[in-house]
Amino acid sequence: MEEVYDIIIIGGGPIGLACGIKAKQAGLSYVIIEKGCLVNSIYNYPQNMTFFSTSEKLEIGDVPFVSNNPKPTRSEALEYYRRVALKFKLNIKLFEKVQTLDKKDDYEIITSKNTYKGKNIILSTGFYDLPALLNVPGEDLPKVYHYYKDPHYFALQKVIVVGASNSSVDAALECYRKGADVTMIIRAEDIGERVKYWVRPDIQNRIAEGAIKAYFKSAIKEIKAKEVIVDTPEGELSLANDFVLALTGYQPNFEFLNKMGVAMSEDDKKYPQHNPDTMETNREGIYLAGVICGGMDTHLWFIENSRIHADMIITSILAKSKKSVV
Repeated sequence: MEEVYDIIIIGGGPIGLACGIKAKQAGLSYVIIEKGCLVNSIYNYPQNMTFFSTSEKLEIGDVPFVSNNPKPTRSEALEYYRRVALKFKLNIKLFEKVQTLDKKDDYEIITSKNTYKGKNIILSTGFYDLPALLNVPGEDLPKVYHYYKDPHYFALQKVIVVGASNSSVDAALECYRKGADVTMIIRAEDIGERVKYWVRPDIQNRIAEGAIKAYFKSAIKEIKAKEVIVDTPEGELSLANDFVLALTGYQPNFEFLNKMGVAMSEDDKKYPQHNPDTMETNREGIYLAGVICGGMDTHLWFIENSRIHADMIITSILAKSKKSVV
């Protein structure tokens, strides 16, 4: 007889793992489906990235996260979440992409490898898979990158970094220190307020001394093979250029949410509809967990403040199952 899981968890990031741990502790059957590797988003972060949160705020399953410094690194986080998954012997299916969802008596999920049936679904798919595009001519040129891994590749090159968030600032500083000629193109008047407090003075000082050039209140108009056209308050400029790091943020997969039948607000925020007390969406038995809850406001939810979603969801599922038994 085909197994029907109590819960199918889509997304194998930290919050998806937290949901799996809570399900297992509650005696519920579950499976975690992840289209990439374990904690795939963290794996794709820049190699030298340091978290804003302290290690204890990234903990799940009451497993201590010990790091060399108060702010853990990407490599330390990968090690931690891998050990957590092994400790709890979580039922995880990696490198399986969800393709379709059907609902009869139970939910049926078809992936690139298997078919799963479950009474409830938890969507914990994060937001790191789809970059927010500039939507300018030339953005599809091979010299344009929406993801940044390592600065060495850009050494001795003319690099334009778009944006003033943590990812943009980290990339600008790292590339500059590997010998790149770095220029930042920033829509706002200043470096973002949410940039890590120990990094913000660094980038501001590098800009002030001219080591890194910055054009504020500016935007890229067109990207060409050997130059970039930029609109600035002083007029249009043509900047010689080898690479563009368009690190302008990322967004949840709204097409996937539509496929799942989850309603969203009709404004630009695209907030997925859900009950904030239970995290259940407009579709009965489908829950949201993690950053996906914030729609385009991807700064609202992160690991440390969305770990509680696992408790809320499992509590709701247990309450409903008890009612059905009665």
